[in-house]
Amino acid sequence: MATFTHSIPVATLPALCSADELTKVLTLHKDARYLLLHLTGATPVKLTALQDFAQLPEAPLLYTDYISLPYDETVRLIDYQTGSVRNDFDFGPLVRINVSDALKSMSVIDSSLRYAAWYALRLELSRLHLPVHIPQAAYSITIDDCNRPDAHGEHFAYVNPANRDVQSEMEYAFTKYLHNIHAWIPAPMQPVDFGDNYPVEASVVIPVKNRAGTIADAINSALSQSAPFKFNVIVVDNHSTDSTSEIIRELAGRHPNLIHHIPERTDLGIGGCWNEALFHRQCGRFAIQLDSDDLYSDSDVINRIVNRFHQTGAAMVVGAYSLTDFNLNPMPPGVIDHREWTDANGHNNLLRVNGIGAPRAYSTAVARRHPMENVSYGEDYGMALRFSRSYPIARIFDVLYLCRRWSGNSDSNISQEQLNRYNTYKDSLRTNELQARTRSL
Repeated sequence: MATFTHSIPVATLPALCSADELTKVLTLHKDARYLLLHLTGATPVKLTALQDFAQLPEAPLLYTDYISLPYDETVRLIDYQTGSVRNDFDFGPLVRINVSDALKSMSVIDSSLRYAAWYALRLELSRLHLPVHIPQAAYSITIDDCNRPDAHGEHFAYVNPANRDVQSEMEYAFTKYLHNIHAWIPAPMQPVDFGDNYPVEASVVIPVKNRAGTIADAINSALSQSAPFKFNVIVVDNHSTDSTSEIIRELAGRHPNLIHHIPERTDLGIGGCWNEALFHRQCGRFAIQLDSDDLYSDSDVINRIVNRFHQTGAAMVVGAYSLTDFNLNPMPPGVIDHREWTDANGHNNLLRVNGIGAPRAYSTAVARRHPMENVSYGEDYGMALRFSRSYPIARIFDVLYLCRRWSGNSDSNISQEQLNRYNTYKDSLRTNELQARTRSL
């Protein structure tokens, strides 16, 4: 077990802190080389042991893995990369900062910040040198059982309406950072050429594998849409091994505008299945998302989305959704409408958050130029980042979609190891996108 040390002072600070609070803490310890910041959040923690952080490598910001007590579990964190700019990046509850570097960085941070000072500081410190991750447990914490951290419980925190003041300030701090690293770009304005010679105006795309309990609901929701144009439903059946294929086949026999497509390839993720639909000869001018366990909120959803495309000339239209349980009972935080999005800066702020919303719809012509990556997590986020760099994005802030949360969701009950892989992958998407936007200026 690690040994105690008093060679570095420790200061407790809320993760959501003001510039005034943070400056006072740093000034109090201005004569120290390093300061250990204990970043407290909703979960109370008690530090029980510390290693000598002074012996760890030099860096403006350094963090390590840790041991969670009484469970005696080692919590593995991920490496920081250029794209690790989301404000909820997990450094663990204890970080070591170089006090001199931090005080210099605070001099360029807006003193009026009420919540985002720590976020702004760590972005500034990352400009000096990327935060250093030591992949060893250098300390332990004791966590109350009733307040044990839930890796998935904060999944929708950044879009909870109760957090809008905080999120607005985070966006302000992040936008300033993008300007400082020359990665901020103006909003693309040129309308998209949607192209001609499509068999139908719109296609509802449903990738599916082994969703026998929900696929009929999803398909019927799509087929029940009412629109003054021709549309179809393309179900990409990724070699289901339960009765999903039989259910789709039976419905397709009764509905001529339902296309049951089984790919030749057997190595496809969700992104690969989407590409199968986008390049299908029956795909319409616009491709509209519907997951295999979700439903549209009304019968005019695809009509509203297509109208929005033609009104705006956007390459992508995104609606709002409501979280429900399997039986469609509302679940907190309720409506996810991404009203933090603005036409002027949404395409930049998208780099700070982990998603763009749903349902998502694409101009097929543009999507064919920029296919999705063949993965089953983050394929939609990667597409949104790429589209938002070069093309207008339009929003519909009304609920168009019912997102059912249940044990069969692809992001339900994932392990910490899986969560780390997912977060690392999305950070890599942001890394690549930041590099592309910097080059484009």
